[in-house]
Amino acid sequence: MMMPQPAAVLQLLKPITWFPPMWAYMCGIVSTGLPITDRWVQFVAGVLLAGPMVCGTSQAVNDWFDRHVDAINEPDRPIPSGRIPGRWGLYIAVLWTLASVAVSLLLGLWGVVAAIVGLALAWMYSAPPFRFKRNGWIGATATGFAYEGLPWFTGAVVMAAVFPDPKIITVLVLYSIGAHGIMTLNDFKAVEGDRETGLASLPVTLGVDRAVAVANWTMAVPQMVVIALLIHWDRPLFASAVLVSLGLQAICMFELAQRPKELAPWYNATGVTLYVLGMLVTAFALRPIVFVEMA
Repeated sequence: MMMPQPAAVLQLLKPITWFPPMWAYMCGIVSTGLPITDRWVQFVAGVLLAGPMVCGTSQAVNDWFDRHVDAINEPDRPIPSGRIPGRWGLYIAVLWTLASVAVSLLLGLWGVVAAIVGLALAWMYSAPPFRFKRNGWIGATATGFAYEGLPWFTGAVVMAAVFPDPKIITVLVLYSIGAHGIMTLNDFKAVEGDRETGLASLPVTLGVDRAVAVANWTMAVPQMVVIALLIHWDRPLFASAVLVSLGLQAICMFELAQRPKELAPWYNATGVTLYVLGMLVTAFALRPIVFVEMA
């Protein structure tokens, strides 16, 4: 049996996608206001779990079940190009799933629960009979929570060792909803392949112009709610910082709306960066509020 090339396996796990969940995990840690000095093992295990493990698993699963779509959209991907031969793509996805569960055992009960939920979403997103990605609304929602909400929850629960404060839950849910828009932008690169293979992504079902409008508003409205909550929680300076971030995003959104297919990668490097910086600002805003309530 032919073996996959190591470089192809790394490409299959797509390291560039690990950053968002690792960043969200860091936001979860920051939002508790608790030091990591006595929880280094859990901290490192959580970083590995959020990025290379669970996110890497999701990429392997997606590439295996999307190998026919990738043959149209991205024929140089490891599986359609033959660099990962036979059923090795599936074997890697299964092995990485089991390894992820093993790593999660270092994080306690809630860490294991979060990992299992994330892994379940990874498989349900791509694999039949669920295949959430066939519906742009469901698929982007599942991915948004898997990339932003669950890692934030994991970071908070690893530090606090209890179910996170309701304010943390509220904020991570809002940023997960906003991530729906980010995930929709990722579908612009595959409109032709999605249409040919029957995937009802939002750019396919709504058209590119309407889909980019939905994505922009989906990213913006949750951040508006976060700003209002920060003001309500007496954190006006942090609210102002998130407002500035949102204002800069709005400028980028206006440009994106002019040429969405061409500018979606540019927006991922600009607007999405501003979005995740706002997440970190919000996490720092929560520190004194949550820490005092936990104490």
